[in-house]
Amino acid sequence: MIYKQFKDKKLSTLGYGGMRLPTDKIDGKDKVDEAEAEKLLTYAFENGINFFDTSFFYHAGESEYVLGEILSKFPRDKWYLADKMPGNFMEIKDGKIFLDVAAMGMENMTFDTPAEIFEYQLDRCGVEYFDFYMLHNLTESTFKLYTDEKLGIVNYLLEQKKRGRIKHLGFSTHGRYETIENFLDRYDCFEFVMLQINYLDWSLQEAEKKYDVITKHNLPILAMEPVRGGKLIKPGKEVEAILNTARPDDSMAAWAFRFLQSLPNLSVAVSGMSTLEQLKENIEIFSKDAPMTDSEKEHLWRAVDAMASFVPCTSCRYCTEACPVKLDIPMLIVTYNEASHDFAWYVEDILETLTDNEKPVACTSCGVCNLHCPQNIDIPETMQKFNDLIKEKMG
Repeated sequence: MIYKQFKDKKLSTLGYGGMRLPTDKIDGKDKVDEAEAEKLLTYAFENGINFFDTSFFYHAGESEYVLGEILSKFPRDKWYLADKMPGNFMEIKDGKIFLDVAAMGMENMTFDTPAEIFEYQLDRCGVEYFDFYMLHNLTESTFKLYTDEKLGIVNYLLEQKKRGRIKHLGFSTHGRYETIENFLDRYDCFEFVMLQINYLDWSLQEAEKKYDVITKHNLPILAMEPVRGGKLIKPGKEVEAILNTARPDDSMAAWAFRFLQSLPNLSVAVSGMSTLEQLKENIEIFSKDAPMTDSEKEHLWRAVDAMASFVPCTSCRYCTEACPVKLDIPMLIVTYNEASHDFAWYVEDILETLTDNEKPVACTSCGVCNLHCPQNIDIPETMQKFNDLIKEKMG
């Protein structure tokens, strides 16, 4: 196993994600198969993985308990547990937190303060401290909540850090790079960032720009969704053919993880592994440091082009300066590229934070933007396509 130094710790560059533990049907519901999970986590620990990640809602709350229970069988100073404050499911009502746990399939519970949630998580994991703790999913919709001084989530967590109950404080994010930069310009107390990053999202979700923003702030990055929920394991015959011409003996997982090994500011790639086969293969990949060559990256970018159709915006912003209704056209095109590939929840999250005057529906199709676009993009047509897609997916 390859390790990287993080302050006073050596972290395994492959981390175990607790979002996709093995499950079994019990009383008609998917429940974590604890016996199988113990086999996997034990194998992971005994073969060098020392970073384990969970969250309040993973597996409807079972993940925290299962990871804590199994890891407690190993020496506490030999493994590191990461958990998250579930702000992505919070609302503020009358100055208090409303956390809709029932919507996530959990038993009804009420929490009024961040402290109540944090104490509950410590107890559920059976630990006295978290090695790594995060604000869960800093994004456009959670920015206001996390920066709310009255609610004081960040200040509360900093107090827990002073008390030794959090060793390292960070945040996870699916937000736009501008949102990440704004947040980091506001706070200098965070020590790391967990980011959705993989070779497809390097362009599709502008992960490259996010990586650069975080690196500029001298914060190490933990990767989530390194194989995009398994989609990069089976990317399709055309993509596999392109990649096999360069390295016919490599698996698709190896391509995904070796791309991440090419990023110098990446500390840990957190992967949700639900079978022993997946676990063994990933451990083997991370047993040696084999970053990609430039030639291999060229094959990878050809594969990305085969996987997704991109409107080739370079974010020069000439169109934005000319737009009479002041639409943020580059941001909308990036969001459209993602939405046309996979209209996931984080696309809806972005759209829900925009007013009608900021959405593609506000485009008047005047065409002034086209006169200023160096890439010759038909911007009004793209805005119309995006608007039609929004109507189809969101009504």
